[in-house]
Amino acid sequence: MARKTARRKLALWAGAAAGALSLLGAEGASAAPALKAPERTRPNIIVILFDDVALMDLGAYGGEARTPNIDRLARQGARFTGYRTSPLCTPSRAMLLTGIDSHRAGAATIGEVLPPEHRDRPGYALRIQPEILTLAERLRGEGYRTLMAGKWHLGHGPGELPDGQGFDRSLALDASGADNWAPKSYMPYYREAPWFEDGRPVRMPESFYSSDLLVDWLTRYIDESPAGRKPFFAYLALQAVHIPVQAPARFSDGYRGRFDAGWEALRDERVDKARRNGLLPKDAAVAGFSPNARDWEALSPEERRMAARSMEVYAGMIEAADSAIGRLIRRLEARGELGNTLFVITSDNGPEPSDPVHQRGMGLWMRLNGYAWREEGLGGPGSLNFIGREWAEALAAPGRRYKFYVSEGGLRAPLIVSGPGVAPGRRIDGLTFVTDVTPTLVDLAGASPAPDAPAMDGLSLRSVLAGGEGPVRGSETPLGIEVSGNAALYRGDYKIIRDMPPLGDGRWRLYDVVRDPGETRDLSAADPGRLKLMLADYAAYEARVGVAPVPEGYDMQRQLAANILARQAPTLLAAAGIALLAMAGAGVLLWRRLRRGRAPS
Repeated sequence: MARKTARRKLALWAGAAAGALSLLGAEGASAAPALKAPERTRPNIIVILFDDVALMDLGAYGGEARTPNIDRLARQGARFTGYRTSPLCTPSRAMLLTGIDSHRAGAATIGEVLPPEHRDRPGYALRIQPEILTLAERLRGEGYRTLMAGKWHLGHGPGELPDGQGFDRSLALDASGADNWAPKSYMPYYREAPWFEDGRPVRMPESFYSSDLLVDWLTRYIDESPAGRKPFFAYLALQAVHIPVQAPARFSDGYRGRFDAGWEALRDERVDKARRNGLLPKDAAVAGFSPNARDWEALSPEERRMAARSMEVYAGMIEAADSAIGRLIRRLEARGELGNTLFVITSDNGPEPSDPVHQRGMGLWMRLNGYAWREEGLGGPGSLNFIGREWAEALAAPGRRYKFYVSEGGLRAPLIVSGPGVAPGRRIDGLTFVTDVTPTLVDLAGASPAPDAPAMDGLSLRSVLAGGEGPVRGSETPLGIEVSGNAALYRGDYKIIRDMPPLGDGRWRLYDVVRDPGETRDLSAADPGRLKLMLADYAAYEARVGVAPVPEGYDMQRQLAANILARQAPTLLAAAGIALLAMAGAGVLLWRRLRRGRAPS
C-alpha cells in the first residue's frame, strides 16, 4: 500500500504541475509539449457495467428487451461489434478498471472456483495488487471526483475495497452477487450480502430493487458537488442480469408470451438478426446447441411455462436497468452536464448458464434463506430465478457456448461509447479488448502519464472513436486470454482456443473468427503452420503474465462445490454439534422417564 500511496502523490503532483504549466505565457507554451484541455472542458465519465449480458441482449444490438435510453446513447455514439472481454466477472472487472491483464493485475479468476494449488500464487490473490493503478486513481490525480455504486468483487479487506482503490465515495457489494430485493446472499458460498459504503459496513434498506438503489446512491454522490465545479468519474456496476434473475413485474409482464416458442426459436431468430445487422457474415455457419441441451418440445407444458417465464423476467430485468439509467441521464440533463458526459456501457462476459436451484442441498438452503422457485411470483422478492444453459446458448448467438468458456459466446460482448470526442453513429468492427477501456478514458480525459506505474496492456481507442479509420490492432499483434484453464489467443482474423471440460476437451483449435465467428470450422489440420505460430504466441503470453497451470483433473463446477462446502464447514459443524446436543438431551430425558416408569410404587 505504501507504493500505491507514493504513486498517488506522484500522480497528484503531475496533475498540479500540468495545471501550473497551463498558466505560462506563449513563449513558455511554445517550448512545452501539448497540455491537456482546461478543467472545465474535461468530460465527466460514467462507466456502466452489466453483469452477464450477452452481445445481442441490448436493443441497439437487436435484443428483445426494450432499452430506449441505451439505444439513444448508441445512436449518438459508437457501437462496437468486435469487442471481447474475459469469460468471468472478476478478471474482466480488474482489466476494465486498470487496462492491465488480469494475471498482472492480481485477479486471474474468482475465489468461488479457485483450486487450493493456486492460492497465494502471484496473479491469484484475487485483488488488485498494490503496484497497479486503477482508473479511479489515475483520474483522481487529475482532479476528478471518483464515485462508485454496485458490485465490486475485487478484494475484501482494508485497502482492497473501492475506497482503497481511488474512489472518493462508494457503495460496494463485496461478493459475486446478491439478492436484488433485499440485503441477503443468493448462494451458500456467502453467509450474507456484504455491502460497504466508503470501506465501512453499511446497513441497507430492508427492501429495495437493485438497479434503482444503485442509481439512486450514485446520483446522490454526484449531487454532493455543484455541477461544473469538478469533473467526475462514476462507475455503475449493475447486478442485472446476474443470478438471481429478478425484476419488478411491471417490466417482466411486458414480455408475456415473447419466449413461448422456446430456445431453439430464439437462437434462430438472433442468428437471423445477426446476419441482417452485420454481426455475422451472410454465408457463415453457426454452431448448434451442446449435446446435453434439452429439446424444447420434449419438455412438459409446465416446464415450458416456467422456462418461458424465466426469460420474461430476464428481459424485464434488462429493461428495468435501462429505466434506471434513464433517470440518471435525466438527472445529468437537469444539472446541465449531460452534453459533457462520456458514457461507456458494456458487459463483463457472456450469458450465465448455471442452474443453482437443482444443485444438491439447495432445497434446504433455499427454505432456510427465504427462497422459492415457482412460476407464481417468479422474479419477485424471495424468488431464486435463473435461465439455465439452453437459454444461455440461445442468447449467446451467433457465438458458441457462454460464460466461463473462451468460445465467442463467452467473450464477445456489447460495448457502447457515447459523448464528447465520439463521432455519432459510428460502428467499429475491429478487434478490441476490455483492457482498452482504461487507456481510452485516460486519453479522453487528457490525463498525465504515470511513469512509475506498470505499463497498461490495452490500447487507446480515441482515434477510432473520433472517426479515424484502420484497425485498432495490427494483424501481427497477438492478444491472449486465460481463465481457469480456458484459454484463447487472437492474431489478426484468427483465434486459437482451448476449452476445458465439461464442455471442452482441452485440445487447441484454430478458427478464422472474422469469416467464421460461430467457430464451426477447425483449421488446425489445414493450416498447421499458423497454429504452431499462434501456440508460440500463447506460450509467450503465459510466461509474460504468469498463468498458473490448472491441476490435473480440474473441473470448475466440482471446485465450486468443494469451495462452498469448505466455506460452510464451520456452520455445518456447529449445526451438527447443536443437533447432537439436542439428541443427547432428548436421550437423557427419555432415560429418566423410563427409570421413573420402572421405579416401585
